[in-house]
Parts: sequence; C-alpha cells; structure tokens
Amino acid sequence: QVQLVESGGGLVQAGGSLRLSCAASGRTFSSYVLGWFRQAPGKEREFVAAIGLGGYTYYADSVKGRFTISRDNAKNTVYLQIDSLKPEDTAVYCCAAASTLGYPRKTYEYDYWGQGTQVTVSS
Repeated sequence: QVQLVESGGGLVQAGGSLRLSCAASGRTFSSYVLGWFRQAPGKEREFVAAIGLGGYTYYADSVKGRFTISRDNAKNTVYLQIDSLKPEDTAVYCCAAASTLGYPRKTYEYDYWGQGTQVTVSS
C-alpha cells in the first residue's frame, strides 16, 4: 500500500514557476514508477510526466521543455518543477504510483493516487 500526498500548488502569474511535491508512505517507494497527471475543469485527466525506477523521465509533448520531474528515494518524494507557466496549465495536479514495468502513461496503469493540488495560472 502506498499513500501519496501532494503539495506546492497555488495561484501564479503566467510565466512564473512552481515546484510540486508528492510525499509517499511505504517502504517500497523506490520500486514504483511515479507519475504526474492533471485534470482541468471539464476535461479528462491527462498524463504529464513520469519517472522510472532508474530515473528515466518522459513527458507529454505539451509540457516538454517546461516541466521537469525528479525523485528522491531517500525522502520518498517525487517533484514536478513547472516553469514558464501558461493559463492552460491550470488544473488539479495529482501524483500516482505504478508497479507495472515499462513507461506507463494511462491512468489505468497506475495503482495509487494522491488527492491532488490545485495550480491556477492567471494571465
């Protein structure tokens, strides 16, 4: 069982930056692929970024070059650095953990989810 708690969201002006954190409980944190998803009002939840067991990272095309995912296994925490924020980045951002192998991007591939943190970008 893994419990995930996000933090770091807030209201920021376009062009600004935020760093989201997701703290996990459980002894096997390092054995999970960790991902970030977001859901804007009226839209489906969408994949943003993920980081594998060995630190391999991959991103949605819409955020490449602006978002950076990282993990600290000693702190059981995964981060999402968001730069050059745009109003269309406004969403609830959730972290998730997947025990599957490979490079999961679909919500059904993830086993555990946090409650999310709101990011609002003003123009």
